[in-house]
Amino acid sequence: MSEVTDTERPPLGIRLLRALGKELDWSAMTAEELVAYRDAENRKRASRVGRVVTGLPDRGAAIQWREMELPGRRLPVRVYRPSPGRDGGRDGLPLVLHVHGGGFVGTAVQSDWVNSHLAVRLPAVVVSVEHRLLDAETPLSAAVDDDWDVLRHVVQHAAQWGIDPARTAVFGESTGALITALVTIRAREYGLPLRAQVLVNPAVDLTSTMSDHASFTRHAHSPTLTVPQMQLLRRFAVPPGTDPRTMSPLYADDLSGLPPALVVVPTIDPLADHGRSYAERLRAAGTSARLTEHPGATHAFLSMPGVVSQAKAARAEILEFLRGALAG
Repeated sequence: MSEVTDTERPPLGIRLLRALGKELDWSAMTAEELVAYRDAENRKRASRVGRVVTGLPDRGAAIQWREMELPGRRLPVRVYRPSPGRDGGRDGLPLVLHVHGGGFVGTAVQSDWVNSHLAVRLPAVVVSVEHRLLDAETPLSAAVDDDWDVLRHVVQHAAQWGIDPARTAVFGESTGALITALVTIRAREYGLPLRAQVLVNPAVDLTSTMSDHASFTRHAHSPTLTVPQMQLLRRFAVPPGTDPRTMSPLYADDLSGLPPALVVVPTIDPLADHGRSYAERLRAAGTSARLTEHPGATHAFLSMPGVVSQAKAARAEILEFLRGALAG
């Protein structure tokens, strides 16, 4: 058995959270148990106590919930803008559509730290979608539709949102990065121009080869994501009768003509090789892709700046990348 190096040892804060938490039997979880777990977990992530882990928002940002009327449904979005006096009253700001992490659990509130800082420091309007979460009756395609419909609606009503539709980027984390990659491909097909895509610890393979990547074996039971969790996600995301390739950007027929990508990979993550492989596929298709790795960081680290120090470096990378892509 190989020795665990310092760069493969999770941060102390993550190890403490793991020790205090209870390991769930994901394979035996019922639909009712999943809903109860989701509700409890999302309340925790959105609480003041949760800020110890998820980080404090930038005080220069105005943050509010807004309900959007979409075809056949209403959907909450969390909107971040610079406060008045910090470009908050200015029209024509860039748009960043954000998709939070978590497949069957997660809320836009858990990403207040990074999104508020982007809104203030770019500056930009950041719209984070509270899309439908996966369960026995809700496949991944529903979340993709939610995020696509929000993106299209905001761009089509740019004046109402105070954004410049010609300066639009998309940004997702984990399953949210999977959704973001699929939305990016859809935007190309519909002729909606995007300036950039940011994919943080993305899942990009929901086919039978999902766990064939070496990082799945090496980090199968990492403290913030395990293989059993990914197996549950896959079961809900691509129910029987669904072609998993349609939900797997890694196997998309054509990845050319897409906006430049920043792919952010924490090394202690079963999905690390998903991100690496996707960056390679983008480059092979002629799409610019910048891959950055964060040794010692765990999956979902960008949403846990209170316990993973590498989150600040990743935020700086994302800010620099988007600032260049969305300039003038």
